[in-house]
Amino acid sequence: MQKLIEKASTLMEALPYIKRFSGKTIVIKYGGHAMADEKLRKSFALDVILLKYIGINTIVVHGGGPQINETLKRYGITSEFVKGMRVTDAETMGVVEMVLTGQVNREVVGYINQHGGRAAGVSGKDGSLLLCEKMLQQVRRPDGGTEMVDIGFVGDVVEVNPALLIALEKGGFIPVIAPVGVGRNGESYNVNADLVAGKVAAALHAEKLILLTDVAGVKSKGGELLSSIPLSDVETLIDNGTVTGGMIPKVTCCTDALAAGVKKAHIVDGRIEHAILLEIFTNVGIGTEIG
Repeated sequence: MQKLIEKASTLMEALPYIKRFSGKTIVIKYGGHAMADEKLRKSFALDVILLKYIGINTIVVHGGGPQINETLKRYGITSEFVKGMRVTDAETMGVVEMVLTGQVNREVVGYINQHGGRAAGVSGKDGSLLLCEKMLQQVRRPDGGTEMVDIGFVGDVVEVNPALLIALEKGGFIPVIAPVGVGRNGESYNVNADLVAGKVAAALHAEKLILLTDVAGVKSKGGELLSSIPLSDVETLIDNGTVTGGMIPKVTCCTDALAAGVKKAHIVDGRIEHAILLEIFTNVGIGTEIG
């Protein structure tokens, strides 16, 4: 009986959050270990389905780096990276698009549908959802100066046209977006999935942006998880070295989305079962909330 009472208490803890977020939009970046582990894939699918059933409009943006790496290796294509971005020539772009839209997107959609949801896969090219321009990367030269480097078909999202997403949501579907954008001349662009999630969240004035990662969240210099960070403190945390390395672009993605109208952004450990529900529907959460 005590276990049943504890379950009821958990539901009561979630109730005010369910009431607050019903009818709102949440954008989730799905990637990392959560995509590779069978138990975590099921956990993610069930979380997303539950959100939809209780009236929360849920949009998923998936990554696919490991799958792209594996396929490029099979084709004998070597990848180079500049500041964490894959140099994407025409041949590489063909593989990237094939893997993201033809393999990974279908797998994510299929998994959600298999567990009782109604998901529909799209890419940024569908309905001109993600209009992109070429992204140049600033790198440091041996003489200490800097220059802008062309890294190929890597895109920066300059416009989001959310009509297709809105139509799918009204039809009761969960949109699942492959991060492939389209240029003004119809060319395909490889786009960072975190960037896509942030831009989509901003365009829809989402209640929340959630980035699932392979780390617990943002940590202090002493290694303790920072459960909440005011937006005004982010720049200081980067300047003083608290936020470093690969966490900087994720935090920056969050702050850009917040500046564009998203209410809250979260960096959450996707290696934990039901991480999304634990972050959204509990008083403390399990990751880092920024806002």
